[in-house]
Amino acid sequence: MNKQQNILVIGAGLCGSLLALRLGQRGYHVTVYEKRPDLRKVEISAGRSINLAFSDRGIKAMKLVGLEDKVQSLCIPMNGRMIHDQEGNSFLSNYSGRDYEYINSISRGELNALLLDEAEKHDHVTIHFNKKCQSVDFENTTALFFDYETKSDFVEDADIIIATDGAGSILRKSYFLGKKFLFSFSQDYLTHGYKELSILPTENGDYKTYKNALHIWPRGSFMLIALPNLDGSFTVTLFLSFDEGNYNFNNLTTPELVTEFFKKEFPDALQIMPNLIEDFFKNPTSPLGTVKCSPWHFKGNTLLMGDAAHAIVPFYGQGMNASFEDVVEFDAVLDKHKNPTSKSDWETIFKAYEHTRKKDTDAIADLAIDNFHEMKEHVNHDLFREKRNLEMALEKNFPNEYSSKYSLVTFNENIGYREAMLKGRAQDKAILNMLVEGDIDMHSDLRHVLDKVKIETEAILEDDRIAGLK
Repeated sequence: MNKQQNILVIGAGLCGSLLALRLGQRGYHVTVYEKRPDLRKVEISAGRSINLAFSDRGIKAMKLVGLEDKVQSLCIPMNGRMIHDQEGNSFLSNYSGRDYEYINSISRGELNALLLDEAEKHDHVTIHFNKKCQSVDFENTTALFFDYETKSDFVEDADIIIATDGAGSILRKSYFLGKKFLFSFSQDYLTHGYKELSILPTENGDYKTYKNALHIWPRGSFMLIALPNLDGSFTVTLFLSFDEGNYNFNNLTTPELVTEFFKKEFPDALQIMPNLIEDFFKNPTSPLGTVKCSPWHFKGNTLLMGDAAHAIVPFYGQGMNASFEDVVEFDAVLDKHKNPTSKSDWETIFKAYEHTRKKDTDAIADLAIDNFHEMKEHVNHDLFREKRNLEMALEKNFPNEYSSKYSLVTFNENIGYREAMLKGRAQDKAILNMLVEGDIDMHSDLRHVLDKVKIETEAILEDDRIAGLK
């Protein structure tokens, strides 16, 4: 089998390092260039690394490369959302009625470092840092880089180039500016941005609040969330409008205003965040956007993967998991098209991969926007709570027959995001309609409830099929 072809990967983040590892395991010669310093040797500045929720689709990728056990030691299980109201009261809303289903909080940096270490164990995988990609000649399969260390430009060529260089992808920009083929691109920003804060551990290194949950302070048009870290701290993220509302990022300009805002909206969080003001004015405020584009590839020369192809907002906790699943799906396509040796072979692979993958990445992008609204406001509504309680009961009593939309997306790694979205939305609509009409409630016979939900869900899905939505 001829595996001597050279693959250039642009970007050594989570997706790029996993891709390099898997391609190295398959025997390809892989060269990776990353614009940032090696995070294993220098401390990368904080403030832009939304804490990561690691779940079943990501775990499936770790199983593929044999790292499940090593990654598990980096994880903190989160069984549900801890909802905090404005008076400082809180309650736990589990993610699933099945006790064995939960998501994990994981350090982006530690996971990235592990993947880099494992990739470099392969002699035919080489990773270079401080090398910024400036442009890609996708017709000739070359890339222009700037070396921060030597202050000079250089050109790298390869048999194929795969860009995993994030939402600001240089390859995607080259596609757009090159005007060599019909390339569709959209970048949609929320009116909200985010700022990373922190809850530090106690002097004894303990957690100041409940450890095994994703904490949410939903306030209708904005929210605060917190995820646990192994050192006893929490990474806290404020999601807030840039310019709307009584409090927004543009008018929170003094320590007094920030303290006033938190005292009014997040009093219990403020009590355990004595470092709030320092964090707030030290860390940047960053935008939140969705990127969709097509095609992801140019002939058999180049391919976009991960956020470079489909950046999403973080509200379903699936950004990293979706990028990891890209590698799993790409690997499955490689299995079906063994031993590619020509541009036409790679073009066949790229087309097949995009055909199977894009519909799912579009779906999770839309679901992430949906969950943004759910997290900041719907979780506090009585009807939403009643629906969630009913779904938890159905999952607990009929674990093999019912999964909520969240469970379909998060814990069912063997179905695509689009299938999960369509079925999940239909179930949501069915349950909400019947709750409003009084056809079902928590005191009804659950077997009878499940049967009615199934019938109504299938009727909605059939309407969607007729309307061409499925």
